[in-house]
Amino acid sequence: MLVDFAAGVEASPLEVEAAAARAEQDGYDGFGAAESRHDVFTALTLAARATRTITLQSGIAVAFARNPMSMAVLANDLQLISEGRFQLGLGSQVQAHIERRFAMPWGKPAARMAEFVAAVRAIWECWRTGERLAFRGEFYRHTLMTDFFNPGPNPHGNPPILLAAVGERMTAVAGKEADGLLVHPLTSPAYLRERTLPILREARGDLDGFSVGLSAFVVVGEDEKARSQAEQAVKAQIAFYGSTPAYRPVLELHGWGDLADQLNQLSRRQAWAEMAGLITDDVLDTFAVTGDVARGLRERFDGLIDRISFYTPYEVDPGLLGELRAGVTVS
Repeated sequence: MLVDFAAGVEASPLEVEAAAARAEQDGYDGFGAAESRHDVFTALTLAARATRTITLQSGIAVAFARNPMSMAVLANDLQLISEGRFQLGLGSQVQAHIERRFAMPWGKPAARMAEFVAAVRAIWECWRTGERLAFRGEFYRHTLMTDFFNPGPNPHGNPPILLAAVGERMTAVAGKEADGLLVHPLTSPAYLRERTLPILREARGDLDGFSVGLSAFVVVGEDEKARSQAEQAVKAQIAFYGSTPAYRPVLELHGWGDLADQLNQLSRRQAWAEMAGLITDDVLDTFAVTGDVARGLRERFDGLIDRISFYTPYEVDPGLLGELRAGVTVS
């Protein structure tokens, strides 16, 4: 497995820049930044200027908050600035955020995402070849590209497109349309083996040349107190994700459908502390790695994924993560 460093969702663009430089110095294979409180492309542009070799990934950029043309331009520019080191990680977000936070349309998300990716590729192909842009779909229509707005072919080629997916339909879209899958942190080896990977293989035929990456929940700390605090933070994050109806199938696979319903009801009251209290040690151990974390990650995910990063929704010494990275890469 390749090991990437994932910037925290709270990190500012300048903090992402510093973290990327440190990750490259520490020997990570790649670096990922999320889109939450800040624009992911601004942050990764700074990271690209601060690094020379490390892969840079948007993990994720919200596709439906934009249109295919704006996304194609952003990704093309980052590929230029990074000199071919960019990976475009896309995700749909959920309906409430698309409609109520971004004021953008929602509907048929899997079909819309398949068309979104196809439209981005059509735009890139127009720039590469100079042929007329003539993309007409159900959701997007791109039929105008003049020389004034055409950046021409990217000398580094187009970046790979990686798609975040949990449900069966979006996972199938990733297999058919994308170059890789970004597995949601709320997953398990059982869900990967029984749901995710069979759908990908059915969609593609085989997974040769297809990347499967995961940001895995880990519990690490320099002493017992720190590890206990980390454990509580991870439980809270599992509860937050588990309250989202789109992620219910993951809990349901393990017999925790009722837990998903409880979490969803509590989230409507914003009863976050009460939600975290519902995450038992069994649930924690299913979705997060504790104890000998490096060994646990290897045993759980060797042969299932290609790239891994560490999801730590708490403060942690970068040195501890460096030791974990070294342990994961031990052959």
